Amino acid sequence: MLEPPIGGYTLTAMIRILGTVLAGLLGLFFGSFLNVCASRWPKGESVVRPRSHCRHCGRPLAPWENIPLVSWLALRGRCHTCKAWIGWRYPVVEFAVGALWASSAWLTMPWFADLHTPTLVYAAWVEIVSGAGQMIFLWLLVALAVFDAENLWLPDRLIWPGIGLGLVMAVARKTLDAFLLFHGGFDVWKHMVSGAVATWFLGAVVPAGGLVLIRILYLIVRHKEGIGMGDVKLMAVIGGWVGVRLAIFTFGFAVILGTLVALVWLVGRFGRSKDEPWGAKRLPFGTFLCVGATICIFWTTPVMAAWQKWFGGLGS
Repeated sequence: MLEPPIGGYTLTAMIRILGTVLAGLLGLFFGSFLNVCASRWPKGESVVRPRSHCRHCGRPLAPWENIPLVSWLALRGRCHTCKAWIGWRYPVVEFAVGALWASSAWLTMPWFADLHTPTLVYAAWVEIVSGAGQMIFLWLLVALAVFDAENLWLPDRLIWPGIGLGLVMAVARKTLDAFLLFHGGFDVWKHMVSGAVATWFLGAVVPAGGLVLIRILYLIVRHKEGIGMGDVKLMAVIGGWVGVRLAIFTFGFAVILGTLVALVWLVGRFGRSKDEPWGAKRLPFGTFLCVGATICIFWTTPVMAAWQKWFGGLGS
């Protein structure tokens, strides 16, 4: 990635700033749509009809009550009519998607001083495709984290498209390499795409297979299910997007985060009755996997440096 120009606000620097702001605003609206999905899908409702309404009194919301984040703040988190509490999930999800999309745009937005040379045109297209793909992936991660946290459910209607989109993005990147960087024909494209498909396949299958093995071992030892198949499929989604090595780190982050949450729950007895066994609580491991994947996306360099330090070239 090229270095941004130093000094005042150049045209390309302004494009980067405006692109970041636009991505953040779009993220707020897509976060709002995610809230609709999270509220309606578990109940088997359509996300199209009826129009947005208070979940308590049923009153249709006015346009000014549907502005992401702003409306919640203006209403102080309560329905304008019945004063029912709306919930923290709405602003948190909208802010999370907006912030993640803005961060992604800032890090991947091309700021090239001259896009007339072939190399810079190629770099710009790679940044645009990578940035758009990363935003889609981040939206999926937030969505799946919310569904698992609230319902212990990872819907297939998000999982399977997530797996497929990982393959599409892998092929798209190598297509750009083949035609814009190497200026090759069909044979070059076929060779590069074949490698991308193989890498995507390993990323999806190896981490998910490891989770299946853990699931089987836990079932043998404890005689009950410890990891659901939804978590296995989610690991396939993550591995297909980020690769084997980052998927392994994602699992490690998820285990650490899950352990910390379990300890807090155990010590604080949050949401647990006196007679409930400490081991009976089901934790949303899929949510922890999504958080771990997000960490790996934004801190890829230090994560990969840690891999090289501990494992050398294994998994290259």
